[in-house]
Amino acid sequence: MSDLMTQLKETAAYIQSKVNTTAKVGIVLGSGLGNLADVIKVEHAIAYTDIPHFPVSTVKGHGGKLLFGELGGTKVIVMSGRFHFYEGYDATQVVFPIRVMKLLGVETLLLSNAAGAVNANYKVGDLMILKDHISFFTANPLLGKNEEALGTRFPDMSEPYNPELIKKALAIAKANNILVHQGIYTAVTGPTFETHAEYQLIKIVGSDVVGMSTVQETIAAVHCGMKVFAVSVITDMGIREQHNIITHEEVLQAAKDAEPKLTLLFTELAKVV
Repeated sequence: MSDLMTQLKETAAYIQSKVNTTAKVGIVLGSGLGNLADVIKVEHAIAYTDIPHFPVSTVKGHGGKLLFGELGGTKVIVMSGRFHFYEGYDATQVVFPIRVMKLLGVETLLLSNAAGAVNANYKVGDLMILKDHISFFTANPLLGKNEEALGTRFPDMSEPYNPELIKKALAIAKANNILVHQGIYTAVTGPTFETHAEYQLIKIVGSDVVGMSTVQETIAAVHCGMKVFAVSVITDMGIREQHNIITHEEVLQAAKDAEPKLTLLFTELAKVV
């Protein structure tokens, strides 16, 4: 058994010794979206610092706990705070919790993130459902020896985001008068916000938003057979002619303001996955 699989199994065994979970749905909360955890009926919480082999989130606006409970009557495992490549973790460490969720029995992964818009039709506070992504600008978490116990060497990524989940989410949004876009997310390493030229490049290659997370998690989840659904909260307009200064505080506030819509969407979607 590889060192990675040994660590994954040790982590899963530790969690199972603390929590008797049967959750089939996993959720990852992005920047400024941690308050979604407040509507979860939390039965158990484990600090990342207590979990063997787990990284620790170092970013303001991210929690640091693995939550177990119910959302919309559905058993869920929730990452209140994720890990990023820009924090100094390698891609394998970034997706480590996703693979642990798989070993714990999670079959469907719901991802959220804060993103900057390059599509001029979007506005701050809007939601965008990911229908595809571009990952050329960040490290692929499957580099290196393939873990056959997790998935195939060459996984198909032609439909990384599950069409049926997207269809259900669109119906939920329509029924609740929530404006949602569908678009393409480009992942970059961060931690710097993009230059004017970089935003223009990202727009030219066909992306609607840009962010610093989600794609590596999606690749790992698809690799190990999970269904994935992801939503971006538009927290800033990347392409603007003047005053193109973006702060992390601005991003966190915009995410907080949009959080009720995301909470409703995830709560209702959890009921029907």
